[in-house]
Amino acid sequence: MIRADQPARGIVAADYTYLNERLATHYGINDVKGAAMRRVTLPPDSPRGGFMTQASVLKITANGTTTSPVLRGKWIVERILGIDIPPPPPVAAVEPDIRGAVTIRQQLEKHRADTSCASCHSKMDPPGFALENFDVMGGWRDRYRAIDETKKAELGRGKNGHAFEFHFGLPVDAAGELPDGRSFKDIRDFKNLLRQEDVMLARNLTRQLAIYATGAPVRFSDRATIEQIIVGAKSHDYGVRALIHGLVQSDLFQRK
Repeated sequence: MIRADQPARGIVAADYTYLNERLATHYGINDVKGAAMRRVTLPPDSPRGGFMTQASVLKITANGTTTSPVLRGKWIVERILGIDIPPPPPVAAVEPDIRGAVTIRQQLEKHRADTSCASCHSKMDPPGFALENFDVMGGWRDRYRAIDETKKAELGRGKNGHAFEFHFGLPVDAAGELPDGRSFKDIRDFKNLLRQEDVMLARNLTRQLAIYATGAPVRFSDRATIEQIIVGAKSHDYGVRALIHGLVQSDLFQRK
């Protein structure tokens, strides 16, 4: 992205990613052989591309046993969009139903009934729901796994590589609605909505670069400089290299 001065929107959606054979198998992408990582052009309908759908991010935003739209949504809102979420109020956390009778979406609907929770969850939950088609290891799924001895067992493979049996639960619903009323039906739709947020994505990336470059948080007095950098990068389609050049030439970098 830096070398080619690609737009900041590539953070959320790109038509390529970097894979080796094992990771390509995990992503369901064929014809990638060997252990070396290389750039791979993704199929047109692939949900991959960008940081949000990298298996590494999807894994660290799950707890190892179940996925959490709250954790994943908070990661997207804070790290990708640059919207701060305050600490949660002292209420009971949502524990997923491993027997598969109730989805995490249904549980969160009850959780949001608490007015002290609703304001933050209206921002965090929709992005998290968009990623629900990805399991705890970042693999694709259409249905949840559950414990249901009345159904035929399916043969799967665990994180330790050993075979094990599981049962299918309820279908995954990855639809949602953003706080501004725009709706999406899955991760592909959600990415298309975020791709329209050039300024927001460029602003947050510039803030993150400034924090990395100066070792200090971006304060209120720095906001005008951040906006000047973004304005200067507009003619470059908010390219990442243009944002970096603007930052290193600013007083924010040279004097802070």
